[in-house]
Amino acid sequence: MCAQCFLYPVSYSTGVAGRHCFQASRKWRPMGVLVVNCGEIAHMNDGDASKPLVGAAMMDKEANVHPPGMGILVSGSSIDRVSDSESLCSEFAPWWDGSDAMEGEFRVLDASGKAVIPGLIDSHTHLLWGGDRSSEMRLRQAGMSYKEIADAGGGIAKTVRSTRGLSVQELTRIGISRANRATMTGTTVMEAKSGYGLDTKSELRLLQAINEVDQHTNAKILPTWLGAHDFPHRRSREEYLEELVCEQIPAVAEQGVAMWADVFCEEGWFSNEETEVIVRAAAEYGIPSRLHVDEFADSGGLALAAELGAVSGDHVAKSSPDSRQAASDSGTMQTFLPGTPLVLGLPMDAPLASCIENEWAFSIATDYNPNCRILSMPFIGSLVTTRMSMDPFAALVAASRNPATTLDQPEVTGTIVEGSRADLSLIWSDSVDGWCQTPGENPISTTIIDGSIVNSNN
Repeated sequence: MCAQCFLYPVSYSTGVAGRHCFQASRKWRPMGVLVVNCGEIAHMNDGDASKPLVGAAMMDKEANVHPPGMGILVSGSSIDRVSDSESLCSEFAPWWDGSDAMEGEFRVLDASGKAVIPGLIDSHTHLLWGGDRSSEMRLRQAGMSYKEIADAGGGIAKTVRSTRGLSVQELTRIGISRANRATMTGTTVMEAKSGYGLDTKSELRLLQAINEVDQHTNAKILPTWLGAHDFPHRRSREEYLEELVCEQIPAVAEQGVAMWADVFCEEGWFSNEETEVIVRAAAEYGIPSRLHVDEFADSGGLALAAELGAVSGDHVAKSSPDSRQAASDSGTMQTFLPGTPLVLGLPMDAPLASCIENEWAFSIATDYNPNCRILSMPFIGSLVTTRMSMDPFAALVAASRNPATTLDQPEVTGTIVEGSRADLSLIWSDSVDGWCQTPGENPISTTIIDGSIVNSNN
């Protein structure tokens, strides 16, 4: 057996050694999957599904949820039909005897009243890194700020030191494990950033590994270049900025290994002026941007993101109302990352209610990273509902349909409608609101990605 078979987990073997075993398992699927006897189904199809839901529409279950008793027919990788269970069974599975069964290449899955939600989309993660920064918790509890820990040699710089020595194979192994754990909690699409290399060779190695992870996991993994995450030790700002603009970005573009460029635009890291230079350089190569902005202070980062036409401005904890309005006007998505203030011991006071009131579009994501080791989108949903008083259905919108509009993936819609990619999960509740109300347990029963049943937590 090829050594790679031990690296890449396989669920179906063609008898061919190595990674091809896993690729075959991803591509093989029954001709169709019929999910019947569903509880509520969050179809999320109110209005134009290519646009985010905003304001009161985020809480409108009547317009976005099917009542119990419906079924979902999946053909290949797409949703073929959503209709009442009885008619679907009569037409496509007249042989069905009431149990989970497959005849030929056709599988019937009895939801037994479980609600169905779209695949969750985690649009901001730092998926690949090595090392361990658990010791920083004691420093934070002793009163040190994130910046003070970084200045003392911890933070991003510490993770860079641990990550640079890892091979593409080692990074890929780490990424597969993490992506698979996220999938167990309903994540079907993940954005993944580089950013722990901080030199051209290391950043390209991270991006190569992210692309490898995408090829060897069920979830869709979308790569972002974040060479502008910090300034490397013993390099001047001017020298590293020149490398970013003249070396890293051209190399990333030439190799085609990233969909977006990102910059940590924050006081103490990259200034607004430096961020603009980097974003414009990436744009010259056709690479759009997603930006870290206004995490610790309102430096005008979100307003800059809007001005530059960024796909999203992430963190945005301290952004001004004017900046939020500018983002809304420009189509820049605000992405809130509530796990970060939780682990840093900071106030969880992001103005979600104000965003709904003013009809400003927003999403939520995990910000999975060495400090915030949260891979569960349902846990993030729990945070915004219990700590920020957000409506649970609005939180689901912010974790599915809204981030889908930022991905430039037409088949990924964050909806359960005919013709969309078949990414969905059954949950341990008859109400779709239950997706985020078991913070100590996994609310996901079964997940389907790209038309295939990829995990069942029954």
